[in-house]
Amino acid sequence: MISEEVLIPTDGPALVGDLAVPGSARAVVLFAHGSGSSRMSPRNRAVAATLQEAGLATLLMDLLSEQEERVDAVTAQHRFDIALLSGRLAAAIDWLGQDPRTADLEVHLFGASTGAAAALTAAAERPDRVRSVVSRGGRPDLADDALGRVRAPVLLIVGGRDYDVLQMNRAAATQLKTPHQVHVVPAATHLFEEPGTLEEVADVACRWFLGPAEAPDGGAQP
Repeated sequence: MISEEVLIPTDGPALVGDLAVPGSARAVVLFAHGSGSSRMSPRNRAVAATLQEAGLATLLMDLLSEQEERVDAVTAQHRFDIALLSGRLAAAIDWLGQDPRTADLEVHLFGASTGAAAALTAAAERPDRVRSVVSRGGRPDLADDALGRVRAPVLLIVGGRDYDVLQMNRAAATQLKTPHQVHVVPAATHLFEEPGTLEEVADVACRWFLGPAEAPDGGAQP
């Protein structure tokens, strides 16, 4: 497995990412973390480990520079700037298409919290490159009119006890014009801290990315 830190050029600062590419990788999953988090998010890294075991490459990246993170920690001015964050993801999608380690791999997106809105917006901006999108406890409603422009299939994973976010996801799903599914993890709250809930997220996401032909026991993708 190739595993190394990379620098991703954007219209602004170059951003740090952690790229992992298993041998004979089937596709690459680009992660978009939520507000106030980073590529070191333990929940996203746990999901990424499951995907890597299944033969999927992963790229976890910081969406803000160190200076922007310091400003955001005080002002929160960047964490809800979906246009900024989606632009950075689009730059990473372009980078994946140029790097020889990932250029031939299909790209999938995994977004958490506000990162889900950025992922959906980036998918709308790169319709020919993004194969599918998964949201974990996401805020797809923040993607606004980009929801209707997404072409890739979308899986919205929400905790059954995350009541407000579940309602937001169901409302956002009605605006999607592409195949989609809302998967409810009954016992989970917003951070999926309850036993077994994050494992279910990883398993369901893995099956979605692999599709029915390659999932371990026939898991399906719309």
